[in-house]
Amino acid sequence: MLTIHKLTKTLGGRTLLREAEMSINWGERVALVGPNGAGKSTLFRMVLGEDGPDEGTIERDEYSITGYLPQESGEPSDETIIEIGMGITPEMVGILRTMRQYEAAGDHGHPEFAKAQDQFNHLNGYQLEPKAKKILAGLGFKQEDFHQPAREYSGGWVMRAHLAQLLVMEPDLLMLDEPTNHLDLLSLLWLQRYLLNYSGAILMISHDRDFMDMIVETVIEIDPDAAALISYTGNYSSYVVQREKRYEQQVQAYRNQNKEIEHVQEFIDRFRQVSSKAAQVQSRVKTLEKLVRIEKPRAPRKPFKFTFPQPARSNQKVMELTKVGQSYGDKRIYQNLDLTIDRGDRIVLVGPNGSGKSTLLKILAGILPIDAGKREPGYATKLGYYSQHRSEALNDDNTVLEEVMGCCPTLRDEDARSILGTFLFRRADVEKRCGILSGGEKSRLNLVKFLVDPPNLLLMDEPTTHLDLLSIDSLVQALKSYEGTLVFISHDVHFIRTLAETTLHIDNGIVTRYTGGYDYFLEKSGLNDDRSAVTA
Repeated sequence: MLTIHKLTKTLGGRTLLREAEMSINWGERVALVGPNGAGKSTLFRMVLGEDGPDEGTIERDEYSITGYLPQESGEPSDETIIEIGMGITPEMVGILRTMRQYEAAGDHGHPEFAKAQDQFNHLNGYQLEPKAKKILAGLGFKQEDFHQPAREYSGGWVMRAHLAQLLVMEPDLLMLDEPTNHLDLLSLLWLQRYLLNYSGAILMISHDRDFMDMIVETVIEIDPDAAALISYTGNYSSYVVQREKRYEQQVQAYRNQNKEIEHVQEFIDRFRQVSSKAAQVQSRVKTLEKLVRIEKPRAPRKPFKFTFPQPARSNQKVMELTKVGQSYGDKRIYQNLDLTIDRGDRIVLVGPNGSGKSTLLKILAGILPIDAGKREPGYATKLGYYSQHRSEALNDDNTVLEEVMGCCPTLRDEDARSILGTFLFRRADVEKRCGILSGGEKSRLNLVKFLVDPPNLLLMDEPTTHLDLLSIDSLVQALKSYEGTLVFISHDVHFIRTLAETTLHIDNGIVTRYTGGYDYFLEKSGLNDDRSAVTA
């Protein structure tokens, strides 16, 4: 279906790929992985024909259809959610709106209505609409959302509608760039199950290892050192094991060759002046000259290990909410909510988008005044709130390095640089002024500040956003050794599985506590992610 042959691509003076090879077969499910900046998005653009290689070829089956979901969508137009989901043409939009106009007026006998019905049926609209509604519902839309203009929704919800459009279209090659970014946990589970039965080929970029483990059967790594595409059979976890074995084999081959070179060189040096050995010496000299030297392998990047300072011990009762009520305008979010958080709790908040997870986190953080009830922090509670959407208290004049060193005076310069590198601040990035950082960079910098000077109650909203897989692993390791209390929201299943010991399911203002982690919640709530329980 897709074949890449001897592809070379240089960008910004750096060779991303050199004579790279890759193929994807019909129905194959492939994850493209590699560190940030390795060239994953560039390769996607070349496959889509939006960019070209310097050398080499990219061939697709001429009869195949490709569908692509980018990380971000453009500004929505006047289309409704269902119109986006159906992927209908402007012609069909006009037909559909004519039908709705006469339906609203109750004038089903009008000739224009009958004509529009015939046209809609001819364009397969009656088959597209129910399919689109089913997929949109799976991705979290309610019935009342279908006919609302997309411009009234956030970018994340519009992206869901575009994802639904692709699933309705069923392209032969489905290309997904971070498809889980805009999904809540329940929608993610639905998508995961849907894709297990998807008949086309899938090529995805993702930082969600559990999502990849469930879906992909091939992992293709962009190796930035070799500027090559390396294919591994199996899911992401299998790839990690195979990559380590490959490195060990490369190290052994490098050592063996060096031993052989030393042995040959020793013979040359020993007998160089011996005339009877001249032919043998010359033969060995030529052998060394022709030898293709194995470069010293570079070890795969691993999570950065750092011992973070532990917070002061809190009281047993860290936070208590009593009879809390909260509304946004006429919309009631919580009523008579009682919640106690104890020292050492590790709680994940799950539920549909818009159910009130972030609202509850803001109530706990004290940044959202409550309409009714009481919020009582424990006497020794030192609270920290990490939101991916705000810059926190960054000093615009400080460099990134100064900002981190300033919040933890005992931190060594080399340790600060190492942890900043782990969270994607490379070399010169640490000398950037905070005032010129992007939103994602500010979020990551705030995350580092929390880790080097942690509070004893840490509230985190989607902390893995803007991180690559190894940075997520580093964050997980840091939080596993954290001795304070943790309450967080995440759609990263691996992150949840590793850290959560209690699950709070939030839906329609009802908070249900499950005293167990992610898998316990799935089992008890009836949402167990059994692969057979799927309807595509």
